[in-house]
Amino acid sequence: MREEIQSRRVLKLNASYEPLGLIGVPRALSLAARGAVDIVELDGDRVLRSPRFTWPVPSVVRLKVYINVRKYERKGNLRVRIFLRDGYRCQYCGAVKDATDLTLDHIIPRSRGGTNDALNLCAACIPCNNRKGNRTPAEARMPLVANPSAYTYGLDLAIAIRMAETRRTEWLPYLVQSRSQVTTSKREAVHK
Repeated sequence: MREEIQSRRVLKLNASYEPLGLIGVPRALSLAARGAVDIVELDGDRVLRSPRFTWPVPSVVRLKVYINVRKYERKGNLRVRIFLRDGYRCQYCGAVKDATDLTLDHIIPRSRGGTNDALNLCAACIPCNNRKGNRTPAEARMPLVANPSAYTYGLDLAIAIRMAETRRTEWLPYLVQSRSQVTTSKREAVHK
């Protein structure tokens, strides 16, 4: 039970309630103990116990001090983040597979100037990736199931939204608000 609670994720919000990403329960409790965050939502009635203390497990925490995140580059395991973004679904045949049966595919091959950024990468099963080879999806006659440019709000937010839709419904008010704000600001930028 303790291992299950310690492996759960906590949504971390900026002081402005902007989602920053996901952290582990031990990290969230450490930040709360130091007074760096406020606990906004609890994870049901789950508690983490030690011989002397009992802590309620947070589900959403908010930083007390605003952090300008635009100057920090998001890092992490890009492969896992792309698989989570795509829902472990091959973007060519649509089959849902295990991570061991998926590869990362460059939509525009690197030999043709394709980059390693999230908008040019997608999950593909091994047979589809081999079939596509060094061609674009149009040349291989293999259209994408979903457009990766639809994920303009960032991979971390895409992962959090996918988790909120399936398992962590208490996160939705914080994520849906952020998603609509980003969409509105992008529309305003286009019309200027």
